[in-house]
Amino acid sequence: MTELHDRASRIRLVIFDVDGVLTDGSLFLGDDGQEYKAFNSRDGHGMVLLQESGIHVAVITGRISNVVKLRMDSLGVTEVFQGYRHKLPAYEQLKQRHTLQDEQIAYVGDDVIDLPVMRRVGLAIAVADADPRVRELAHWCTTAAGGRGAAREVCELILDAHGHLASLLASYS
Repeated sequence: MTELHDRASRIRLVIFDVDGVLTDGSLFLGDDGQEYKAFNSRDGHGMVLLQESGIHVAVITGRISNVVKLRMDSLGVTEVFQGYRHKLPAYEQLKQRHTLQDEQIAYVGDDVIDLPVMRRVGLAIAVADADPRVRELAHWCTTAAGGRGAAREVCELILDAHGHLASLLASYS
């Protein structure tokens, strides 16, 4: 078993950043101040598959946006922490709430704001277009960019390490 597969097999909670991970990092603002973001539907389906397999999913983001709440609601993700420029307090809440150890948690990030949590988790993941400091710290980097399938890669890595991926994909055959 590879070190990456071993780390992934211990994961019970996956935490995603939003801007730059679940989106490509672009922020679209209307004249009325309304904020728009584009999410990848395959990333979302991967998050649903994780939850159906018993893996908890959460997001921690530095920004506050109603569209994030709407998207996470549509995916059944109830652990949504918005407005956390310092992400460790939210991380600690999640860790305690789920009675987990650091090695049972994965975090997916793209920018320096994510580094404090990434230093703590058992599986730190950077998206392909992450800041070089984030990629350097990560245990693994996706081949896809943020908002372009990176989250789906993460979901499939963890599902495969838990032995669920093949049967989940077979159900669509």
